[in-house]
Amino acid sequence: MAGSSLSAAAVRSWRTAFLTLRDETLTSPPSIPQLVQSLIFSHSHSSFISAAPDLPAHEVTSDILFLIQLVVNASQFQQDFIPTFSNTWHLIHDVTRRVSLDMNSSSWALILESFTKMMDFFLAKATSNAALYKPVLECLETVSENQRKCTVSDDVQLVNFLLHIIACSHVDLISLYRPSGNQKSTIEKGKKLPRYGSLWEVQTAAFTMLGEVYSRTGSSFQFDIWQSTIQVHRKMMDLLASKNLVVEDIVMSRFYASLLHCLHLVLMDPKGSISEHVSGFVASLRMFFIYGLTSGPQLMSAAVGCKEKELGSLSLKFTSEEPKRTNNSLYKPPHLRKKDGLNTRQAKAQDSQISSDHDSPIVDVTSSDSDYSDNDGSLKDINSSCYSKVRVSAIVCVQDLCQADPKSFTTQWTMLLPTNDVLQPRKFEATLMATLLFDPYLKARMASASALAVMMDGPATVFLQVAEYKESTKCGSFMALSSSLGQILMQLHTGILHLIQHETNSRLLVLVFKILMLLISCTPYLRMPGDLLLKVILSLQARIEAGFPFKSDQTGLQVAAISCLTAALSVSPSIQVKEMILEEALTGFVEADNKSGVLFTLLKHSERLSNPTICFEALQALRTVSHNYPDLMLVSWGQISAIVHKILREATAEVPTKTWKEQAGNTIVFVGEKMVTAAIKVLDECLRGISGFRGTEDLSDEKFLDTPFTSDCVRSKKVSSAPSYGPQSMEDTKEQNKCSSGIEQWAETIEKHMPLVLGHTSAMVRTASVTCFAGITSSVFFTLTKEKQDFVVSSLISAATHDKVPSVRSAACRAIGVVSCFQKTSESAGILGKFIHAVEINTRDPVVSVRIPASWALANICDSFRHFVDDFPLKKSTESDTNSQLVELLTECALRLAKDGDKIKSNAVRALGNLARFVRYTSSCVHNKPVPNTGFSSSCNNLTMLPARSNLKAFDAGTINSSYPASLKDLDWLYRMVQAFISCVTTGNVKVQWNVCHALSNLFLNKTIQLQDMDWAPSVFGILLLLLRDSSNFKIRIQAAAALAVPASALDYGKSFPDIVQGLEHVVENLGSDQISVPSSFKYRIALEKQLTATMLHVLSFASTTDHQPLKDFLVKKASFLEDWFKMVCSSLGETTAQPEIESDSIGNQKKEMISKALQSLIEVYEGKKQLTISQKFKKLDSSIS
Repeated sequence: MAGSSLSAAAVRSWRTAFLTLRDETLTSPPSIPQLVQSLIFSHSHSSFISAAPDLPAHEVTSDILFLIQLVVNASQFQQDFIPTFSNTWHLIHDVTRRVSLDMNSSSWALILESFTKMMDFFLAKATSNAALYKPVLECLETVSENQRKCTVSDDVQLVNFLLHIIACSHVDLISLYRPSGNQKSTIEKGKKLPRYGSLWEVQTAAFTMLGEVYSRTGSSFQFDIWQSTIQVHRKMMDLLASKNLVVEDIVMSRFYASLLHCLHLVLMDPKGSISEHVSGFVASLRMFFIYGLTSGPQLMSAAVGCKEKELGSLSLKFTSEEPKRTNNSLYKPPHLRKKDGLNTRQAKAQDSQISSDHDSPIVDVTSSDSDYSDNDGSLKDINSSCYSKVRVSAIVCVQDLCQADPKSFTTQWTMLLPTNDVLQPRKFEATLMATLLFDPYLKARMASASALAVMMDGPATVFLQVAEYKESTKCGSFMALSSSLGQILMQLHTGILHLIQHETNSRLLVLVFKILMLLISCTPYLRMPGDLLLKVILSLQARIEAGFPFKSDQTGLQVAAISCLTAALSVSPSIQVKEMILEEALTGFVEADNKSGVLFTLLKHSERLSNPTICFEALQALRTVSHNYPDLMLVSWGQISAIVHKILREATAEVPTKTWKEQAGNTIVFVGEKMVTAAIKVLDECLRGISGFRGTEDLSDEKFLDTPFTSDCVRSKKVSSAPSYGPQSMEDTKEQNKCSSGIEQWAETIEKHMPLVLGHTSAMVRTASVTCFAGITSSVFFTLTKEKQDFVVSSLISAATHDKVPSVRSAACRAIGVVSCFQKTSESAGILGKFIHAVEINTRDPVVSVRIPASWALANICDSFRHFVDDFPLKKSTESDTNSQLVELLTECALRLAKDGDKIKSNAVRALGNLARFVRYTSSCVHNKPVPNTGFSSSCNNLTMLPARSNLKAFDAGTINSSYPASLKDLDWLYRMVQAFISCVTTGNVKVQWNVCHALSNLFLNKTIQLQDMDWAPSVFGILLLLLRDSSNFKIRIQAAAALAVPASALDYGKSFPDIVQGLEHVVENLGSDQISVPSSFKYRIALEKQLTATMLHVLSFASTTDHQPLKDFLVKKASFLEDWFKMVCSSLGETTAQPEIESDSIGNQKKEMISKALQSLIEVYEGKKQLTISQKFKKLDSSIS
């Protein structure tokens, strides 16, 4: 009863006080401070605020808002408001700890506005009275406890409020730490004045709250809010750097942690560019890399003296309580310590009747239970834990900067990474590698490793290619960026390899392996010391052999190490590595006890069938060795073949119900499909290396680009599926040995390995098996026995036509395309016929991934078929009829595919070009129109009349049946081919357009087609000229120019000849002003110039044979340009080339012959036009090259 009566009395006292206050303010009140003091603050504080929980929340909220507005408004007219403000804030602070105010958006905005005015007042006075920081901290705590979490607009208001408070206190910091003539006196002042610590506590509280808001709704903020926040952080970081305000004590460490954590949250979701801030932030953040690790004198002490203890306890409410261990306490796990601390604080809050001096339940978002892990050193030193937290936060911010603007961040590499002596423990070197190697706290080392991994990902892969290692003694006082980057890469290698050998923490080792993987991919080893890559490989091999002591992570770390070794072995082949592997293989196979080295390590782990994960990674590494060092595979074939055969034999016949990872823990050996596939791929690469596979064999004898002017511009094409042969392995003397060796290995594979996997129930395994045949070479294939050849062909046909899985059919089509290119394949009509039917079926497949390789194989078959027709004409009529049907099938199939997607369309166009090359035409039919003849039918005697061109549309509708003569169909095919070319060049991508130019070159090479009589010829020549003039792709322009140089006379160009001459002259004259929009086009610029030169000389050599007077007038008009151009061409005759001397002389003579022929043609034109002066100039040029 006594308690309820006291409560009722407190409620009456509250209501009476606020009702009276409202009434008094309506009349002419006395001084507001006096009125508030007499009505509100004269009551016992504890009894007065005890009424708040018994009042309705909306009533308490209304009264509090009224009081705030009254006091704030009155403060504008009266001076001495410090006691009133202090008491008001103290009351509001304690009330809001007991009652949750009933706030809406308008009341939230009102309270923030009022608090802003009150805090401006206190901060302005606090520089002379440190006690005034206490109400400022109470205000921030009140806002923190009552902040609304409903709408983004509410949080935007809160952010603006906090930024304003930070900016105001920032001004105070600048004035307090204004530089003086005596730096020592400034330091001493910082130690003695207690207000310093309080000001930092205000900043700590504000940044903590700001971080909370950004973690909650930062992703919804607009750019202007984000930019303002970035600018506030930048000013604060610049202040710390300029004033050297990096102090090692508990209060300042809390401030740094809150500041850096807030910066981390802001940088995590950038709303705009931070390029202008990157360098400034990095310079400031580096100061914290060694925070807490130095032993120098402290510049400041933020909490000194008994007077500061009260303020210090208040500021701790904005950060998490640090756990303390005493010698008398029982051990508690880390995850329970904070809970106990929170329960203790809550108990204290409940027992306490007043006071802002006790703990608050605000939680620090920058900490977690894991911050105090037992693995992170002693918990007795709270400072050390706080200091490490600051270092971690700074490194995390560096990582955020790199992720937010990786391109701008590349300029900071020299600031953050060492250039020498990375393994020397220098305490004051603020680099990420120093932290990774020497920081005593694991979390700091983990953060550094994570930041390094982010730095080496993305743009670093590109910009590090300029790195070049030079000895520091050769660099001089100035070190170029390329040399600096080279030094950095060397130090990174040294430090990372050291950690791989000596690190004992499994989590950190995983990150170190990730860094090494990225480092290997970024490093241009050809520009680094020759033995660097070898050191990487040997270090990894040694660690793999040594193993890892961590039972839980042993497999994972072994896999990571082998993956890094695979990456190192996949780097562009190194002479040192090749010699090392070859030496160990040769000595190891002779000496049975000498089983050490990279190759033996991989072979050993690839036999660990009981651990599928490690076995799989080892097989991946072996495949890389086979690809990059194919010359070594012959020595290793016996071991590799035996291991692969063992894996294939152990493989189950049925597809498992569990995945290979799930089977890893089984005691019974289980070989899953993934491991079997990896083994087959090793076998595939090994066979390719031994047999000298270099990609699809080219049957084409046309040399569109092989002219005297372009012979030195022909680029070798890199085939990704072919092994990487070194310069020595290209020698012809070794080719024969390789082929003979390849025969034995392929024969063994076909006998032992292929029967085990071609019929495997797993589609993945069957796909890999069929893909092996795509790596066979013609020398090997046609040296195999007839039985084995038939096995290969039948396996491919069966997989292409009967397998139900698209990936298998796709692989079979790819292999058929390879075998079709063998020169001797064209001699066998039987093989070609089987391949044609298999491929044609797959060109109709609904899956595009099947149609693409099928169309590619179709184009290769058409090229092979052309050689078959040209070189081995069949005489038997039955065989002629059969092959006529095959040509019809190929043509219709290619015409249909020309309407498919671009990837398929490009292959279809190539196929049509090959077909157009070998179709034979005669002119024995009526209307002087060419009559086609394929060479497969005896004549066209049965054809008495050809339909008009308009009636050829009937062919497109498929109305002509097989009873019509083949020659009539061939005429339709030619017309439809040309229409397909024109359609594809306007609708296809650049690859399609290039293939159209190539196909038209083939068409022009058909000597039986009288181009001058073809009504489609002007359109075709016009398209080529258009591509040559307007295409942005230089490869297309080169091929278009090459196609225009194919016709052998002016007559072949027909009516288009004048347009071609003028078009070429226009392109040549304006070539220098062309804008190169695509950087990759630069490497083709010279090739285009030389091809244009060859084509221009070719067509000018026919100028004298034409009677077209406007063309001759044009040549007279352009005589001045042509003279200058010929002078330039003649001057190029003295340029040196890469060809041998004899070959170079021959090419030079051919160039002179082409130039002279064109000059003589022009001389004849000018003499015919009575331009004797011009004619003499060109005669002089002609005589100069004789």
